[in-house]
Amino acid sequence: MRLQIMGGDEDKKTRRRAARTAEAVSAQEAKQLFAAWKSAPALLLAVSGGPDSTALLWLAARWRRALKSGPQIIAATVDHRLRAESAREAREVRRIATVLGIAHRTLVWRGDKPATGVPAAARDARYALLAAAARRAGASAVVTAHTLDDQAETVLMRLSRGSGIGGLGGMVRASRREGVALLRPFLEIPKDRLVATLRRAKIDFASDPTNHDIAYTRPRLRELMPALAAEGADARNLARLAARLARANAALELMADGAERYLRRLDAEKTAGDVIGFDLAGFDRLSEELRVRLLWRAIDRIGHEGPAELGKVETLLRALDAARQARPVRFRQSLAGAVVAIERGRLTIRPAPPRRHGKTGARVERARS
Repeated sequence: MRLQIMGGDEDKKTRRRAARTAEAVSAQEAKQLFAAWKSAPALLLAVSGGPDSTALLWLAARWRRALKSGPQIIAATVDHRLRAESAREAREVRRIATVLGIAHRTLVWRGDKPATGVPAAARDARYALLAAAARRAGASAVVTAHTLDDQAETVLMRLSRGSGIGGLGGMVRASRREGVALLRPFLEIPKDRLVATLRRAKIDFASDPTNHDIAYTRPRLRELMPALAAEGADARNLARLAARLARANAALELMADGAERYLRRLDAEKTAGDVIGFDLAGFDRLSEELRVRLLWRAIDRIGHEGPAELGKVETLLRALDAARQARPVRFRQSLAGAVVAIERGRLTIRPAPPRRHGKTGARVERARS
């Protein structure tokens, strides 16, 4: 039986040409990709109806059928209500899931939509809906179909925004979001292999026009990929860069752990509770990268206004270094709901006082930039 979700004719021709030379993902390969989650009670698959997630649905269903026992597989499609076709595409995913013997849920993003920042808002809403659906279904994880190509695009996006080493490490195979495990088994699989898999199985898929709308950042970067690939910066090499930077970031995090223990031993006052204190002389002896990381960690632990931005932490550290050159040394700045100060030879990070609103407006202590 041919399972079909209709996309644009030209898009389908282009995808099929690209997939002809690619190798389909075999059943044995899928078994290895999903093996780590064989004992999970249930897995919720995020299936939009596009090629990547449709391949995820097909491969996961085939893998589960080959097991004597294993997790319940549930497919979920988020209807963002941003396009007229989205409800029909969700119904088509449900039809394919039903043929494959997989339960399906349609999750609707209700309420007003933002006028700007739509991709980011839609992403946040999507993960929130998927995590809630996973909890209701007793699933231990949400599984997405992010590919090698998605990883390369993520690296380019973060590079263009000046991300640090951690950000340039890209997406990871397993993480947590909204309190639920988030799994990405296809991070080392090129998109054209998933298209080839569907082509062999005679399964068509939807084409989301927003994936080609250059009003958005990711599609604009996607259009650059052929030119970058011609210079050697293809998806595989960009993903390799991400893997190497992720490895370097992990090593730096271990070094930061050791540096933090070292500073705690030097801290004569051993401040506990909601204050973090570092011996200032010991802090000064660390490399700039470690000082940034320790300051960033402390602000995020103590602050009450969300994660601090790396660039703002770097600016705060430069201000701290400048203050150390003055006599007498005075320093007190706030960032992300935390106050960083020099007190009697120590660097302290404590919660900032609550914002107060009066007749003249909010009184807020802010970090200099």
